[in-house]
Amino acid sequence: MAKSKEKAEETLKEEEVNAEMSVSDEKIPSEEQSENERAEAILLAKAEKELAELKKALAETEDRYLRTLAEYDNFKKRTVREKEELYFASKSDVIKKLLPVFDNFERAQMFSDGEEYKKGVDMIVHQFFEILSSMEVRKIAETGDPFDPMFHEAVFREEKEGVPENTVTEVLQNGYAVGDKVIRHAMVKVSG
Repeated sequence: MAKSKEKAEETLKEEEVNAEMSVSDEKIPSEEQSENERAEAILLAKAEKELAELKKALAETEDRYLRTLAEYDNFKKRTVREKEELYFASKSDVIKKLLPVFDNFERAQMFSDGEEYKKGVDMIVHQFFEILSSMEVRKIAETGDPFDPMFHEAVFREEKEGVPENTVTEVLQNGYAVGDKVIRHAMVKVSG
């Protein structure tokens, strides 16, 4: 009987081993494998969500960067333009204050009697005009020029034979410009 008992135990063990083998052959997931797959799926979903959020944040950051870059470029252009306008305004203010002195010198030059007086005034006018020229200041009216309201201020109209209409017949007070910007319009007589 001892032998048959041993044989029965041996048979029972073989059946258990065969049962385990058949279960693993069918690849039925165990409870532990299902838990792992669920955990991996949850981690994958979290990672995809985090990736989407990071992509969105990157796009927003890139958009802010491009906007900031454009604003900086506009700021630089505006600053350069404002500096140029400020430079022109300050230069014009200085010149405007000096022009009446220059006008008086020119008037004295026309009505002086003494030769030495005239020579001295001529030197001052010449020196003053050199300073204005170095600052890129130029006169904007000459007798015979066509009248241009952008540069001239007509204070008189007169009829003159042989002179076309709307022509400067006399410059009463010189006008000046820096580049293409007028500092002071020329006061002129115009044929008409």
